[in-house]
Amino acid sequence: MSLTEQILSQVPGDALGGLRKVDRLWQNLKQNTAPAPEAVKHSQHPLETLDFDIVISGGTLGILIGTTLALRGWRIALIERGILRGRDQEWNISRKELDAFLELNLLSVAEIEKAIATEYNPARISFPDTPDIWVRDVLNVGVDPVYLLETLKQRFLEAGGKLFENAPFQTATIHPNGVAVAVTNTDSPAATTLFTTRLLLDAMGHFSPIVRQARQGKKPDAVCLVVGSCATGFPQNETGDLFASFTPMQNQCQYFWEAFPARDGRTTYLFTYIDADSERFSLETFFEDYLRLLPQYQNVELEQLKFQRALYGFFPCYRQSPLKTPWNRILPVGDSSGSQSPLSFGGFGAMVRHLKRLSLGIHEALTSDCLDKNSLALLQPYQPNLSVTWLFQRSMSAKINQKVDPDRINQLLASVFQVMEDLGEPVLKPFLQDIVLFPALSKTLFKTAISHPGIVFKIIPQVGVGNLLDWMVHYVNLGIYSGLQSLGKAIEPQVKNLSPQQQYYFHRLIEAWEYGAGGDY
Repeated sequence: MSLTEQILSQVPGDALGGLRKVDRLWQNLKQNTAPAPEAVKHSQHPLETLDFDIVISGGTLGILIGTTLALRGWRIALIERGILRGRDQEWNISRKELDAFLELNLLSVAEIEKAIATEYNPARISFPDTPDIWVRDVLNVGVDPVYLLETLKQRFLEAGGKLFENAPFQTATIHPNGVAVAVTNTDSPAATTLFTTRLLLDAMGHFSPIVRQARQGKKPDAVCLVVGSCATGFPQNETGDLFASFTPMQNQCQYFWEAFPARDGRTTYLFTYIDADSERFSLETFFEDYLRLLPQYQNVELEQLKFQRALYGFFPCYRQSPLKTPWNRILPVGDSSGSQSPLSFGGFGAMVRHLKRLSLGIHEALTSDCLDKNSLALLQPYQPNLSVTWLFQRSMSAKINQKVDPDRINQLLASVFQVMEDLGEPVLKPFLQDIVLFPALSKTLFKTAISHPGIVFKIIPQVGVGNLLDWMVHYVNLGIYSGLQSLGKAIEPQVKNLSPQQQYYFHRLIEAWEYGAGGDY
């Protein structure tokens, strides 16, 4: 019996079976054998009636945007394949980011406080043979998803939203004046219910059938593999780890760690950035390494730990992101859109970051009837501050069978983070929160090149000259967007004099400059 089989047999629920189920999905992705679904169809006949303004498929994060739009008075149906309930594992975020819930009238101050299950400070960045770096107020708040989603569900229903649980998405048929969304009923699989709507929001995540059809079976350009657990029995530790590494490269990739205090123990993650080559190892192999290295990482024996939950998954990333769907009246949001950085897992934090922008934009799209594919594409614009992070992701990974010094990635990251710490919190903290700012990036690059020229030159063959040239385009665009952001603020007062359609287009342009430059930070 392997260590993974031994430990996961102790975890409540079928943790081992769940791991192997996700592993089969990972295997299918590597082999690229699954056919692209035909989830979206077309019809030339107009719909006779439209029951809703918006149908949202995918409730776990769809409830966030659904509630904001229901509060604006739109007729909304939220369909969820199971019961809309948050997971037991906390979502980590910072307090400042939670202000979006207050600003959008989703939660009161008291409800936000009740939603916070854990809070800790400080958090560590750690690499071998270099001093640890400590930061405060980054991913240091653990939100209780069960309470959060239940509270938002009640707010959504009070605002007139309609919730349909145990209703998995089946197909979407686009008509000239709307979308007919077919869902099945898990209690009666033969029965199909049809929802007619002006707009369909796809919040079904990375593996949405709509997204898979839009990408036409294209393999992801990179993948983040994650395994971990929540357990009790660790030595007392009220700090966290944002980014830690203590081993050289192994299995042709670099292992990174995260750790957070949790309500019922301590959560630890092992993650790595790789490609989807068919020779890459399984999630079960990765979990075995996680358990093998966990005692050294946390200075504890496995026998001392009582495992509460096992965590595992993989997150695909595409260079062509955010996704531009080829259809009218369908908009991907959250992980479906691919609007998260290739360095992050997406999910809750990425959705909260774009919640205000998306809710306002969708409201204006409906008001001005800008629901064609080109208009909706403006709601998921190109963001150079995210595109530049592709080179960082590439520098933290290696292609299969690529010869890379086992210590190179750790040495590079240790040097870059040390430079950012020297430059101060305004440089370091935004990067740790997935925001790249042009002045901060430029200072970091210049100082790293001066202080550690040898490491910089060694990394160029690893990332490839083509990737470097591509990155330079995004870097220049980041500078341009940073300048245009000021222009956007200057012209914004004049936009209110335009027609609703013109306002929609100008607001999206101003937002693209702001978010593309990281100006929302």
